[in-house]
Amino acid sequence: MTTCCKTDSRYEELAAFIEGLPDRRGELITVLHKAQGLFGYLPREIQEFVAEKMDLPLAKVYGVVKFYSFFHMTPKGRFPISVCMGTACYVRGAEDVVDELAKQLKIKVGGVTEDGKFSLDTLRCVGACGLAPVVIVGEKVYGRVTPAEVAAILAEYAEA
Repeated sequence: MTTCCKTDSRYEELAAFIEGLPDRRGELITVLHKAQGLFGYLPREIQEFVAEKMDLPLAKVYGVVKFYSFFHMTPKGRFPISVCMGTACYVRGAEDVVDELAKQLKIKVGGVTEDGKFSLDTLRCVGACGLAPVVIVGEKVYGRVTPAEVAAILAEYAEA
């Protein structure tokens, strides 16, 4: 996915969304969610656009994007995979699950497969400690995942 120029209709849609807000104060996260929904990620160019349209310093926009793990500054795969590394997940073997995913996908954490199908990331905590370790593929949550189950999980997306 490329964001080659601001003549892209997604910029117009984002600008209209921002202009349609009754009050822009306190709406930065809402706007960033909309922008990421349109573009798939939030590179500097889009952050600059949001900052300009919302009359905010770029540093404030960047700070919010960097702080919240939901926001991405690099493209993600069609099926983004996130592994919880919170305390419960970590203690129950999340690191081994991450290692197995990286091995099978042939990418490192933060990477995207060559075909753009999968990306692999870790999260601080997803709040599902009773299901530890937790893996999320897109919006589907897998609980109590072991390294032996990784191949089966990936196989669910083979035909997609």
